[in-house]
Amino acid sequence: MNLLMIIRVAFRALQRNKMRAALTMLGIIIGVSAVVAMVSIGQGAQAAVAAQIDSIGTNLLFVSAGAQNVGGVRSGTGDTGTNTLTVEDLEAIKREVPSVSMVTPTVNSRGQLVAGNMNWNTSIQGVSEQYPEVRKWMVQSGEFFTESDVRTAGRVLVIGQTIADNLFAGGDPIGQTVRVQNLPFRVIGVMVRKGQDQQGRDQDDIAFTPYTTVQKKILGSPRLQIAYVSAVSPDATYTAQQQITELLRQRHKLNANDPDDFTVRNMSDIAQAANETNNTMTLLLACIAGVSLLVGGIGIMNIMLVSVTERTREIGIRMAIGARSSAVKSQFLIESIVLSLMGGTVGILLGVGVSLAIPRMLGWPTLISTMAIVGSVVFSIAVGVFFGYYPARKAAALDPIDALRYE
Repeated sequence: MNLLMIIRVAFRALQRNKMRAALTMLGIIIGVSAVVAMVSIGQGAQAAVAAQIDSIGTNLLFVSAGAQNVGGVRSGTGDTGTNTLTVEDLEAIKREVPSVSMVTPTVNSRGQLVAGNMNWNTSIQGVSEQYPEVRKWMVQSGEFFTESDVRTAGRVLVIGQTIADNLFAGGDPIGQTVRVQNLPFRVIGVMVRKGQDQQGRDQDDIAFTPYTTVQKKILGSPRLQIAYVSAVSPDATYTAQQQITELLRQRHKLNANDPDDFTVRNMSDIAQAANETNNTMTLLLACIAGVSLLVGGIGIMNIMLVSVTERTREIGIRMAIGARSSAVKSQFLIESIVLSLMGGTVGILLGVGVSLAIPRMLGWPTLISTMAIVGSVVFSIAVGVFFGYYPARKAAALDPIDALRYE
């Protein structure tokens, strides 16, 4: 028997027991669809985190006021009461650290914004004129404030899309006056919409003004909470982190045994940790789904063993009229491969459908993986060969005389 004839006989044998073949394929279908869907969920989450990190900037470092111990009282990272981070520190970083390209101080506050008969409580962030370049967040309309506005503590405001929608619905906010703590501010720009972050917070519900304005006219304090530092390249972030640490320890006159009274965090470390976590979760989800494939393979072996027992006389007749044992083995092996391959194909289609439906139903991001699809096809064939080999070998090893006598 040639290969084409063996395949035709295998299909004919499967068609005789359509319901049994369908139930046997069900295990493979569930397994493959679960693998495709789980990997898509994992890679979708990974892509979302990567996009979030890219939008912040992979060459970004965070420098914040750190823990300080005064009279046995220890304050936390970012505590403005410690005053361990000053504008002079940031000027020194910009001036003396060659691996740093830009620095923007940041001072956070909250306040009620009032425009006409509308008002909105939001986050007010004091930054420098370099903030859009450092954070890779551009202005959609109008303009960002200038170095002159920072130097003179100008009462200018650049708002997010959420504020624009709530205070100036249907109107142009550029040039409008907004009162903040009874002080008039002029709106000069609106930022590009960013949407929600990974924690579900609205990134567009924010207003920017010069950090000097927040220090002098809103908070009445010269302290800084955090600074965003942009390295000259992503590869230079670790060098910049080390140089900034050495410079600030020197400026703060810390001894060798003294802990840092500031914190320098590298965005590349955060990105790497996020990627490792997502890779681990994707692998875990794929392994859990892979258990279904294993169960499906065992089901194929079980059905093929039953098929060998049911068709013992048929096998005996074929071998008695000249069929070789290799042809008998090939027939049962191909039946097993066909079952697993058909189940794998249906499983891939179902898995892709589930992956496309998840974002609409649950709002989770998914990314259909070509590697997962190719891997599922290869694994389906491997399951058919592995779990079909023993029943095929058992069929080929039957003695024709004993097979003919089998009832």
